[in-house]
Amino acid sequence: MLLGGLVVAPGLLLRALASGHVRKNEALATSGPYAYTRNPLYLGSLLMGLGFCVAARSWWVGVALVAMFFAIYLPVIRGEEDFLRRRFPEFEEYARRVPRMLPRFYREPETLAENSSGFSWDLYWQHREYNALLGVAAMMAGLVVKRMLLQP
Repeated sequence: MLLGGLVVAPGLLLRALASGHVRKNEALATSGPYAYTRNPLYLGSLLMGLGFCVAARSWWVGVALVAMFFAIYLPVIRGEEDFLRRRFPEFEEYARRVPRMLPRFYREPETLAENSSGFSWDLYWQHREYNALLGVAAMMAGLVVKRMLLQP
C-alpha cells in the first residue's frame, strides 16, 4: 500500500502544479510542468492510476489501465493539439521542443512564452483540482478497508 502511495503522490502533485499554470483557452501553458511535458495533467492521472494498481497489488488491472488510458486519451490529446495549433500560432514551436507525454528532465529557456506565469492558487481552486486530492483520499481509504476486511 505504501509503495502505491509513493507512486500516487507524484501524480497528484503533478496535476496540482499543472492546474495552477493552465489558463484554458486564454494562453498557451508553457511554464511549470508544461515546460517538461505538454500533458502533465494526463501524465499525473496515469501515475495516480498506476499507483492505485500497485496499492491494490493488481498487475493485470495496471495493464488494462495503461491500455485504456492510451485508447481513450491519445485521441483526446490529438484533438486538443489540433485545437491548440489553430488557437495559438506558437504551439507548433512549443510542440517541437517539449515532449507530448513522457517528460524530459531539463527545460530550455526558449520553451517559455511571454504570456507564461508562475503557479496560481486561484487557478488551482478554479479548476477544482482539490477534487483529485479528495478522490485519492477516498480510494486509499477504500483500499485500506478492503485490506483490513480480507486479512485472515
